[in-house]
Amino acid sequence: MTKPQLSHAQPQLPASDVEALAAFYKDKLGFTIDYLYGDPPFYALVSRDGAHLNLRKLSTSVINREAQHQEQLLSAAIPTLNVESLYEEFQKQAVEFFQPLKQQPWNAKDFIIKDPDGNLLCFASPT
Repeated sequence: MTKPQLSHAQPQLPASDVEALAAFYKDKLGFTIDYLYGDPPFYALVSRDGAHLNLRKLSTSVINREAQHQEQLLSAAIPTLNVESLYEEFQKQAVEFFQPLKQQPWNAKDFIIKDPDGNLLCFASPT
């Protein structure tokens, strides 16, 4: 019997407006909108390289955003090659940074962005 192997994860991020959030990921972060589902859309898949994110319409937040931001509770962590270049790319797009590019004591360099719905995404490279 062949051993099962996980290929990747697809976090599901809450969205107040799926179409608008998908546009943010496309226009500001360079993702592709793979699909929007529903009329009006209540579900979407966006991707860039090997990263895939599901966007899901929620009428009320299931997360206390204030607590999330105080505790830096990430919605997704995305391993990245050449995190410095990605940081510069996002700076040019005027993306809101929750944490600037930073060398971490665990031998990684990372930064955290906050999307329009308050989701925190960490992009990191090993150093």
